[in-house]
Amino acid sequence: MKINWDNIETVFLDMDGTLLDLHFDNHFWLEYVPQKYADKFSMNLADAKEKLYATFKTMEGKLEWYCIDYWSEQLDLNILELKRDCSHMISIRPSVDPLLIALKEKGIKVVMATNAHQNTLHLKLEVSLLHHHFDHLYSAHDFGYPKEDINFWKSMQNRCSFDPKRSVFIDDNLTILEVAKTYGIKYCLGIELPDSKGTKKQSQNFPIITNFSDLF
Repeated sequence: MKINWDNIETVFLDMDGTLLDLHFDNHFWLEYVPQKYADKFSMNLADAKEKLYATFKTMEGKLEWYCIDYWSEQLDLNILELKRDCSHMISIRPSVDPLLIALKEKGIKVVMATNAHQNTLHLKLEVSLLHHHFDHLYSAHDFGYPKEDINFWKSMQNRCSFDPKRSVFIDDNLTILEVAKTYGIKYCLGIELPDSKGTKKQSQNFPIITNFSDLF
């Protein structure tokens, strides 16, 4: 997709899987948390995974799925503390810094649009230091709606006035991109490899970015 950057006022960027390697989150929820849960409740790891994966599945796409307070209560584990234990695994995806620098040089407003809980966001910014590049940082928990809900974008419009026709949104979640497109955001772009150790994504509906340097 060719973007006329001279006509762009605002760029919205997801965090996990877009700016940061999603491997941290996948490892944390699919391996580390089940292990800690199994240890706490004296369970077999395989049984703990089966139970937790089923529980996680019921909350996908809901705000609770991204809420560490919710999961701390449900699992009787301190999720934020466990994330800190694994924080050495938080890493920035390739070519992110050049992208953010280029957007600043063009005078474009750069906005974080993440489903991550505020405390998760703060932790990841402590490690990555990406916040220096942003004009605004918003969590879905600030609005009460996940990005899978079009009310997220209505709330974003009230909080951070923008012209959808002069905006770009980049996110690794194709369902979320569909919602943004429905809201009217002109350029919605996906990520080919959100998890560096995962599989590549394809889409018939959205351009998929291999490297951010390809955007300019």
